[in-house]
Amino acid sequence: MEIKKKNVLSWINHQSKNVDILASVCTGAFLLAEIGLLDDKSATTHWLDIERLQTDYPLISVKENIKYVDEGKIITSAGISAGIEMSLYIVSRIFNKKIAEETAKQMEYNL
Repeated sequence: MEIKKKNVLSWINHQSKNVDILASVCTGAFLLAEIGLLDDKSATTHWLDIERLQTDYPLISVKENIKYVDEGKIITSAGISAGIEMSLYIVSRIFNKKIAEETAKQMEYNL
């Protein structure tokens, strides 16, 4: 289980200081939560794990029924397909909405 691996958590924490955007998909939010990166922020995860994220990390405002949560530098998404939507959102943030829409069309993904 990655959440118990100190070297993984340390690597994520180190990378968080060197990136413009740190994104997690599905239960990846637990890794960010474990090192305190989501404290006093909103976040989401897979619907089956919402309650556990709320219970285990009470400093996080856990959002339900939403594909992704943008907290500026940190973006979390719900399940795997929500991660696709989050990724296209990140493309729109970095470039623009038109490029994100063109990317979605190329993927045959309805944005």
